[in-house]
This record gives sequence, structure tokens and C-alpha cells, in this order.
Amino acid sequence: MGRIQVYNEIGRLRKVLLHRPGKELEHLKPEWLERLLFDDIPWLEQAQKEHDEFANLLKSKGVEVVYLEDLIRETLDQDINIKLQFIDQFLTESHVVSETLREVVTEYLLSLSTKEMVEKTMAGIKKKDVPNFQKRTLSDYISDYPFVCDPMPNLYFMRDPFSSVGNGITINKMFTQTRSRESIYADYIFRYHKDYANKFPRYYNRNLTFSLEGGDILVLSDKVLAVGVSQRTHPFAIETLAKNLFYNFETNFEVVLAFDIPKTRAYMHLDTVFTAVDYDKFTIHSQTNMDFKVFELTRDKDRYGKLHVKPIVGHLDAILRSYLQKDITLIPCGGDDEITSGREQWNDGANTLAIAPGEVIVYARNYVTNELLEKHGVKVYPIFASELSRGRGGPRCMSMPLIRDNI
Repeated sequence: MGRIQVYNEIGRLRKVLLHRPGKELEHLKPEWLERLLFDDIPWLEQAQKEHDEFANLLKSKGVEVVYLEDLIRETLDQDINIKLQFIDQFLTESHVVSETLREVVTEYLLSLSTKEMVEKTMAGIKKKDVPNFQKRTLSDYISDYPFVCDPMPNLYFMRDPFSSVGNGITINKMFTQTRSRESIYADYIFRYHKDYANKFPRYYNRNLTFSLEGGDILVLSDKVLAVGVSQRTHPFAIETLAKNLFYNFETNFEVVLAFDIPKTRAYMHLDTVFTAVDYDKFTIHSQTNMDFKVFELTRDKDRYGKLHVKPIVGHLDAILRSYLQKDITLIPCGGDDEITSGREQWNDGANTLAIAPGEVIVYARNYVTNELLEKHGVKVYPIFASELSRGRGGPRCMSMPLIRDNI
């Protein structure tokens, strides 16, 4: 049976959700990169080999690995009505507005096996692949864009579309139109899958107004949640999340710390700024100003259902020490050298995945950061990522923990 238990960032990892990169990476062209939020074009065969190495390393450390594509296939195979509802919603969110085209594409998707259908929705549906496709609308005649439904090349970054928080989940409202459909899979899994359906409180939902992405959510302890106010996560979304944790559901969380970070692609999410690697150790973006502006959100003692907001300005280590009640060591990505730190930050040297306290999976290419981690007593498990790293995300970005040991 399904279970969610994530009350920290470093407890031994027991179960994790991944997405193995698919044909969506082969549907990238230079002129589409900005639209699809990519900076480069990975080589799919090698990216899959690297991702398999990542998954096999997790399995070798006793982690149960489940795949998004398998869970959504199992979900849709349960009932034809669920599958039809999924297709209808997918086409609506892909802005397929012509009724005739919707009928043609629906017929095409239903002609495939569920596995093939799921992979096709992720990879993108080409006009030339759809039998009986004809130019019908003005847009069809004017545009030579080859897709009926866009590919989702960012989908292997499973951290963002939904998050495990305590014993519940957030199904996230993605910031960009390009990534908005990514969370539809988690929505259906947690609504209909026999092992996961309606078993967990939803602290945030994808149909809400303001964006929230999982890379901005760090579960610092069973009492403290950190969320980045970033380019992709809106402060109103954080307030909604905090109110749900404090009032609308029974949780142990007492504090939400909203970290105000630069609203640029270089600081895409909070987990590009710092991540936990041990009880008292964190990696940190080497170019981050040590003075952080943070807002402490707690229950308002005088007004039920309201939040008390307390601004805090201070060094990251002091802020973390105050809330985690222990001395904190910050390990800068790439060390002190400006060139090295900039290069390794670009390749997500600070974005590590802890599989146990003091044990982390990292990209091998960030060798300076990895050596620094080892000097601080952290066990490093490097994986090759010449192609995976082209998507601008690290091991934490690629993984969605479902079960961690409490600490």
C-alpha cells in the first residue's frame, strides 16, 4: 500500500519516485529551447544510461524506486472512464480547442496501449503521427509548428510537480505554461491509483491561482518547513500552504520559513541555493549573499485561521541554527574560487540528494564541491551526468522522496 512519510531532508531514503527521460528530449530544437525551458539539447541514449545509473545506485542502497510512467499507467488501466477523463483533461490543458481535432487525437491515443499513450503524452504528440490529421483552423495553416501537444522535457525533474510534506502532499501549480501539465500525472495518481487514491491530505492543489514548485520546498524538520519565494513560487501560495498546515489539516508543523531569493533563472528554486547533506551540514550557492531575508510564518495566537509574519534578516547558518537547535556548517559549491564555483553551480553542485545522514548522491563532474563534502565527513556517491546536467537540475531535482526515516 502507498505511504507518504517525509519529515526531513536527510533521513534514510526508503522509497522514491523518478521519471526516466523519454522521447521528449528528442523533441527539442534550438529555436524551441527558450519556449521549453531548456538551455541545451541532451543526447537521449546517454541521458537514459546516466539516469539508469542513478536509479541503480539508489536501489543498491536499499531504496525502492518507482516510476511516474508506471504509476500513471496503472492508474489509467483501472477504468476506461478514468482514461477518457484523463485524455479529455490533457487535451484541454494542451489547448486543443477544435472539437474535430479532439476527436481525432482521442481516437489516436485510445488506439495505443496505455503505456504507449502515457509515453506519447509526455513526449509530445506530432501532427504527422495522428491519423486523419488535417489542417482545419487558421492556426494550422499559418503555423508550421509540428506538435498538436507540446513535449515535456523537464519532466525528469520530478521534484517540482508535486511534493511530499510530512504525511501529506502538495500537487503543485507550475509557474510556466510549458510545465503546467506536468502535475496532471500526480493529480490522477493520488486521486485514483489503488494504492494512493485519496489517502493523503493535499496541502496545496494544482487548480489554485498562485504558483508553487517543489524545488522551493525543503522539509527541515518535523516542525519546520522552508519554502523559497522565488521566480516560480508566489508568496500567496506559501501563505495558503502555511494555513493548510496550521489550521485546515492536523499536522505537527509549527513554522514555515519563507526565504526571499533572487527572482532569476540562476536562482531557480531554493534547492539551488542550499540543500541539507547531514544533521548539521548544508551545501550553499557560493555566490549567495550570506545575509538572507526570511519571513517566519506561524499561527496567529489572537486570530484563528490567520498567520503571524515576522521578518528576519541574518546569516543562513545563524537562521538554521536557531530553528534546528544545532551548530551549522555551510559548504560552498565550488569552494572559494570564483571561476570554479560559477562552473560547478551551473552544473548543480549544490543540488545534492541525501540518501541517509551524511550520505549524498552528486554529479561526478562537480569534483571540487565533492572533495569539499568529503573533507567535511560527508560520504559522496558520484554519478556521471554529461547529458542529464544539460537540463539544469541535480540529483535532488530528479527525485521525489515518498518515504524517509524519521530522525
